[in-house]
Amino acid sequence: MSFFSRYKDYAPLRSDASTTKSNSRKYTLLLTVALIAASGILNVVLYSKLSKRWPVPLDNYQHLNVQPIVNEEFLSTIGPLDPSENAIVTSLYTDSYATAIATLGHSLNRVNSSAGRILFYLPEKVSPRALCIATSSGFVPHAIERIPPPHGGRGVYAHFLDQYSKLQLWTLADRGIKGVVYLDADTLVMSNFDELFALPYGFAAVPDVYVDEQGFALAFNAGVLFVRPSRAVFDDMLAKIATASYNAHEAEQSFLNHYFGAEALRLPYVYNANLAIKMRKPELWEDVRREARIMHYTLVKPFLAEMDNSGKTVVEMRGMEANVQNKMSQYGGKFEDELKDWVEIWRETRRTYADAFTQCSSKSASLPS
Repeated sequence: MSFFSRYKDYAPLRSDASTTKSNSRKYTLLLTVALIAASGILNVVLYSKLSKRWPVPLDNYQHLNVQPIVNEEFLSTIGPLDPSENAIVTSLYTDSYATAIATLGHSLNRVNSSAGRILFYLPEKVSPRALCIATSSGFVPHAIERIPPPHGGRGVYAHFLDQYSKLQLWTLADRGIKGVVYLDADTLVMSNFDELFALPYGFAAVPDVYVDEQGFALAFNAGVLFVRPSRAVFDDMLAKIATASYNAHEAEQSFLNHYFGAEALRLPYVYNANLAIKMRKPELWEDVRREARIMHYTLVKPFLAEMDNSGKTVVEMRGMEANVQNKMSQYGGKFEDELKDWVEIWRETRRTYADAFTQCSSKSASLPS
């Protein structure tokens, strides 16, 4: 009896231990479920807060500031520029941009810019006919040596392979040039911008704009630049383009953003009215376009035949208006007004420099051998 009594006394002890372990497992499971639930709730709260945060000001743009971009009193103090010390520069690396540069030159004439004009070109890549057309409206040809992309061009978009040659802008110090406004060939001047030459800074550009999630970027677009030429800066940049760490896709634009990223003066959008602004925020575009100094035909290039803007085909002058008409439907016709602006100035260009264009037609369209 004492044995069984002892057994019975012991048996409940084993039952309590088992219950304790079972309860412990339950508590652990409940704690795990609670932590998972709390984590889920926290994630939902954080997502809700992030999704409801205020958009960046330009994505929330409103027509608030109606004042002019540049102080009128300051503008009145700017006299004619010395063309031997101040220059507007563009570049020609392929024949397909020649008519665009002729049109750009005429747009400068229309706004009475007093700066000198210089056309950078690569002699081995431009035909005599294209050079003649490009210089017909006032640009003075200046042959430059191509600056090859670092690392054999690995990672650089094909249409940007010659763009490092833009760094030759800084060598204009050798010619006594103190101030340069560089304009890509796919730009069009809408209003005088001589005030840029009064800037005390060494480098200025307009922030870039993307239609995707990058939106209104801090990085700048290299299609319009203000530069204080310097041989020392040129030599320094040339020594670093192959060793600096940057995205190679956008070539010289990416490099310049890293080289001048902290020092660059960011200019208002009116100095580089990028068509991407209209895609991103039409309300902002309305105000930018009204005061635009320089229009930049980034997404649609009226003078190129291809819809992808590859520039492999040269559009003849007689077919230019039809070519622009073909481009009207791109992006659902969103840029019809801007394309009309370009073709109107092209018509003026063709009429104004008809004699010069006739002389150009007698020149060779073949590249130098």
